Amino acid sequence: MKNVRWIAAWMLLVLLCGCSDNESVVSVDMKKRETIDTRQSTPAITYAYLPQYAHSVSYDRHHLLIAYLRQKTGLNIKQVFPESFNEHMRMVSQGKIDISFTNPYVYVITAHRYGQKVFAQIVESYGNAAFRGQIICRTDNDAIRTLADCKGKRVIAVDMTSAGGFLYPMGYFFQHGIRREDFSELSFSPGPGGKQEKVVLAVYSGQFDVGLIREGSLNVVADKIDIGRIRVLATSDWYPAWVYSARADVAADVVAKIRQALFELDENNPEHRPILEKADFRKVIPATDRDMAPVGNLMKTLGIDWNG
Repeated sequence: MKNVRWIAAWMLLVLLCGCSDNESVVSVDMKKRETIDTRQSTPAITYAYLPQYAHSVSYDRHHLLIAYLRQKTGLNIKQVFPESFNEHMRMVSQGKIDISFTNPYVYVITAHRYGQKVFAQIVESYGNAAFRGQIICRTDNDAIRTLADCKGKRVIAVDMTSAGGFLYPMGYFFQHGIRREDFSELSFSPGPGGKQEKVVLAVYSGQFDVGLIREGSLNVVADKIDIGRIRVLATSDWYPAWVYSARADVAADVVAKIRQALFELDENNPEHRPILEKADFRKVIPATDRDMAPVGNLMKTLGIDWNG
C-alpha cells in the first residue's frame, strides 16, 4: 500500500513540475477523427526493357527516357527489371508489366498468348527501323572459316526468344541449308540479364566455337575484351527493329499519352538528344501488327510455335 501511495505522489510531482503558469492548456477532442489515405494517389505504370543486356545497361540506357515520359505525360512510370526473357513474358501475363520495350519476336509471342498490342517501333541509331543478327567465332579458330564449318560445332545463342541472338541468325543458317541438328551442341546463355555479353564472352574464352548475337553487341563488351579477337562470320537479313507494346487492358488514354510523348522525341532538340543517345535509337515511329509479319513468317519457316 505504501508503494502505491509513493508512486502516485511521484507521478503528481512530475505533472506539477512539467507545467508552468505561462503555458496554456490544449484541449483535445477525441471524438473528432480523420481518415488518412495511405494509398498512392497515382498508381504506377510499369515499364520494362527486355533484359538482353545486364540490368545496369538497361537502366543506363533508359533512365533518362523514363524521366522524360514521367514529365511529359504526368504518369507515374516506374521501370522494372525482369531477370530473363521468360520472366518478362510471365510478368506480362500476370499484369505486372504495362509497357514493354522488346524485340519483335517476343512481341509476336506475347501478342498471340496474351493479347499484347504493339503501338510503336524504334529507328535504330544507324537510321533503320530494322536490325540484324550475327554469327561470330574467334579469329584464331582455324576450324571455322566458312558458314559450313559451323556444322558439328558447339554453338551458344542468347535465348530461345532472342531475335538478333537466335531467331535471325538461325534464319540465316536455314537459308544456307544448316539446321539445328547439324550442331554438336546448341546452348543458351545462362542466368539473369546480360545474355548478349555472356555469349560473346563464352566464344572469346573458347567455351563455345560459335555464338549468335544481335548486331552491335560487340560494342557493349569492347571495354572488357579485345573484340579484335572476335570475327563476324555472317550477318543475317534485316528484320523489324525493337517495338513498344502494351498489355491489352492498359487504359487507352495511358497508351496514347506515352505513344505521343515517344513520337515527339526529336534528335535535333538539344533536350531530347541525350535521351535518344543514351537509349541508342534515333526516333520512335508508329507500328502495327502488319509491320511484324516478317518475324511471324520466319518463325513459321523455322517451325517455331508462338503458343509455346
